[in-house]
Amino acid sequence: MEFPVKTGNPAKVETACLVIPVYQEGELLPAAARLDDASERLIGQLLERGDFDARLGKVQMVPFAPGLGAERLLLVGLGKRDKCQEAAFRKALDAAFTALADLPLDDCAVAFTDVPLDERDAAWKARMVAEATHRALYRFNDFKSEKAPAPRLAQVTLLVSDDGDAADAREGARIGDAVGQGINAARTLGNLPGNVCTPSYLAERAEALGKASGGALQVEILDEEALEALGAHSLLSVGRGSEQPSRLIVMQYQGAENPEEAPHVLVGKGITFDTGGISLKPGEAMDEMKFDMCGAASVFGTVEAILAIRPKVNLVAIVAAAENMPDGRATKPGDIIRTLKGLSVEVLNTDAEGRLVLCDALTYAERFEPASVVDIATLTGACIIALGHHATGLLANDDDLALDLLDAGEAAWDRAWHLPLWDEYQEQLDSNFADLANIGGRPAGTITAACFLSRFADTFPWAHLDIAGTAWTSGKQKGASGRPVGLLTQYLLDREADAVVESGAETEAE
Repeated sequence: MEFPVKTGNPAKVETACLVIPVYQEGELLPAAARLDDASERLIGQLLERGDFDARLGKVQMVPFAPGLGAERLLLVGLGKRDKCQEAAFRKALDAAFTALADLPLDDCAVAFTDVPLDERDAAWKARMVAEATHRALYRFNDFKSEKAPAPRLAQVTLLVSDDGDAADAREGARIGDAVGQGINAARTLGNLPGNVCTPSYLAERAEALGKASGGALQVEILDEEALEALGAHSLLSVGRGSEQPSRLIVMQYQGAENPEEAPHVLVGKGITFDTGGISLKPGEAMDEMKFDMCGAASVFGTVEAILAIRPKVNLVAIVAAAENMPDGRATKPGDIIRTLKGLSVEVLNTDAEGRLVLCDALTYAERFEPASVVDIATLTGACIIALGHHATGLLANDDDLALDLLDAGEAAWDRAWHLPLWDEYQEQLDSNFADLANIGGRPAGTITAACFLSRFADTFPWAHLDIAGTAWTSGKQKGASGRPVGLLTQYLLDREADAVVESGAETEAE
C-alpha cells in the first residue's frame, strides 16, 4: 500500500475516486469548496436538494465528476460540525474505506486533512487515514475453499491544502502504514484457529520475524526443558493438560544509539486456547477462547510495526505461550505450584491461568533491568463488565508509567482507563496454604488479577493492560481487533521522543 501526499488544486488530481468529507449542515471544507467551484456546484446541489444525507458515516458514490480530474466522487458524511471530533472522524474514515474496499478501484485520493479537529494536526489525520485503510482492506479467508476477491485498492493519495503540512502528513502516513500493518498482523494471529496457532506456531512466527528483519530482531525460544531448568513451574503448570508444549518466546530489538540503554519490555499472554482446564468453561462461545492469545498477538503486531518504523529505542518482547486443557496431568483446583520468583501459589481456579503464565514471564523480565514493563492480556471477564468493549483496563505500580500509557492511548485513539491498584485489594489473595491464591473472589476481579501480577513486578515500573473487552468482537462480525497495537507503538515512539529531549538537554548542559 502506498500513501503519497499531494498539495495544490484537488480539482486537477487524476484519480479513480476522490473522497470528500462533508458536514450535515452543508458547509463545505476548503478542498470540497474548490471541487464544487470546478464542477458547476455539483456537491452543493446534491446537498441542497437532499440527494445526499451527510449524517455521520453515510456515503454516496457520484459516478461522474464533470470538470474534475477524478473519474468519480465518494461523498462521506461527517455529521454535525460541532460534534465532529476524533470518534466521528474515525467513523467517517471507516465508512469511506469500507465502501472503497468493495469497489474495483486501484487508487483513490482523500481530503480528510482539511477536517478541523481540536489539537489534532495533519500528521495525526494522515496516520488515521492509513490505519483506516488497512483495517478496511483486511480479509481473513485463509480456510475458505472459495475466497472472496481481494480488494484492489493499492494507493491512497492524501490531499493537503497547506504546503506546510505536507511533511507532517507524510510522516503521519508512514507511521499509520506501519501501525495498520501491525494491527492486521495481530488480527490474523488472533483469528487463526487453535489447532493451527499453537505455542509452537507462535515460536515459529517469532523466528520467521527474526530472519526477515535482517538482524534487527534477535529471537530466543525457551522450550519446556529449558523452562523446567529455569524454574518456571507456574507457566508450565498451565500447559500440563495439553499435548501442545508450552513456550517462552523472547524477541529483542535494539534501536537506541546506546545499546546498553535500559529496554522497554512488553509481555503478552499467549494462551492459544483456553478451555478453563479442570475448571471447565461453559460450552457456549467457547470457540472464542482462541482469542485468549490476543495479548501475545498484540505484542507480535507491535514488533512488526516497530521493525517497519525503526525508532531509536530498545525493546524486549516476551510471549508466554501455553494451551489450557483438561486431562489426567492437568493442574487441579487446590494444587500448589512454585513460581519462577519462588512464591508458592494455591490454584483455586484453573480458569485463572493467564496470570500463572504472566507471573513467570514478568519475573523473567527482571534480567533485562528494564526501564518499564507492560503486560497485555485478555485476563478477566470482570473488565468487560466494568468497561464494556470501548476502553482497555489499565493498572500500574507507577503513576508516571500509567499516565504515559494513557497519553499514548489518546494519541493513537486506542484508549485505556486507569483503575486503582490499592493495597486494600491485596488481602483478597490471601491463602491458608500458600503465599497467595490465584483468584481473589468475584468482587473487583480485574483489580485482584492485577494485584496478583503486581507481586511479580516489584523491581521495576510496571503496568497491566486488560484487553478482555477490546481484543475481539463477537457476533456476526466476530474477529480480532488488533488492539492495543496502536497504543503500544505510540508508547514506544513517545519514549524515543523523550530520549531525544533528554539528550538535547544534556548537550545544552555540557
